Amino acid sequence: MKLFDKMYAVFSNDIGIDLGTANTLVYLKGHGIVINEPSVVAVNQKTGQVVAVGAEAKQMLGRTPGHIKAIRPLVDGVISDFEVTEEMIAYLINKADRIAQKPIRPRVVVGVPSGITNVEIRAVYDATKNAGAREVHIVEEPMAAAIGIRMPIKEPVGSMIIDIGGGTTDIAVISLGGIVASKNLKIAGDKLNDDIISYLRDEFKILIGEKTAEGVKIAIGSVFDVGSTIETSIKGRDLITGLPREVIVTDADIREAISSSIGNLLDSVKEVLERTPPEITSDIMNRGIVLVGGGALIQGLAPYLNNVLKIPVYIAEDPLSAVARGAGIILEDLDIHRDILIENQDDLPPR
Repeated sequence: MKLFDKMYAVFSNDIGIDLGTANTLVYLKGHGIVINEPSVVAVNQKTGQVVAVGAEAKQMLGRTPGHIKAIRPLVDGVISDFEVTEEMIAYLINKADRIAQKPIRPRVVVGVPSGITNVEIRAVYDATKNAGAREVHIVEEPMAAAIGIRMPIKEPVGSMIIDIGGGTTDIAVISLGGIVASKNLKIAGDKLNDDIISYLRDEFKILIGEKTAEGVKIAIGSVFDVGSTIETSIKGRDLITGLPREVIVTDADIREAISSSIGNLLDSVKEVLERTPPEITSDIMNRGIVLVGGGALIQGLAPYLNNVLKIPVYIAEDPLSAVARGAGIILEDLDIHRDILIENQDDLPPR
């Protein structure tokens, strides 16, 4: 190892970032997951200054005055507002730097959805570089998640992973360090929230916000009928009178609300399996399918997929942090994992 490399290892911190639509997680080498914040930034429209980032900004969603806007700068897993994303990443890197207390700018591995365009990859690279990273490396999220849950991705055996995030779901079949078949779809946590909002508007004539819909989904959302009814009360605005109203909804209501999206997710899993070579399909039937991401925690999803596909389906341990942990493992030895990175940073197209 060269002298510079030795000095760099001592005085720099390596950071893995799972840049998610709903939440962004940061892995700090030697410390583990140190940040898990909502991907929300509050900006003062008059001054252009960032007012809050993460959990503090999320509390402002739907509650801000006219001159303050709470923005989710990532839509469907990709950057929709470059400047605000750059501010958010800079906040995360600075926060990790304060924990690490090392002076040299960090080396960063960022997870992105599979199948995004070169221009979108370039936007992630530039935003991270401008936010203070010394080096930026980009990896597809299903590959990072597979590494994070210690799948044998470099062995001649097929593995299947489904990463259900906030904005997108990545379905991927992996073997010998590469993705054999995959699909990225815009059916994930945010879409399920929208389904619940639409269903309650149509069936109960009540309007609720995104935060309330997410709370209902977490509290009583399910894919399988467990035999006993679960219910909760929600508050919103009556669409007929315009006044506040409270209604009782059950798990059956939420199942009906999200049934179409869950059906589309199942069809996409079948499509990927149909494009998978028979030998790898055999491996998947023996080894099963692993669910990661926040959507993996939806009640009954694993047994539902198991029942329909006739393939064992498992939920990974700590599914929310799989991508960030995978980015951290890649940082442990970049040379070994360099072949799974999307592209060399110098080969990226200009923005």
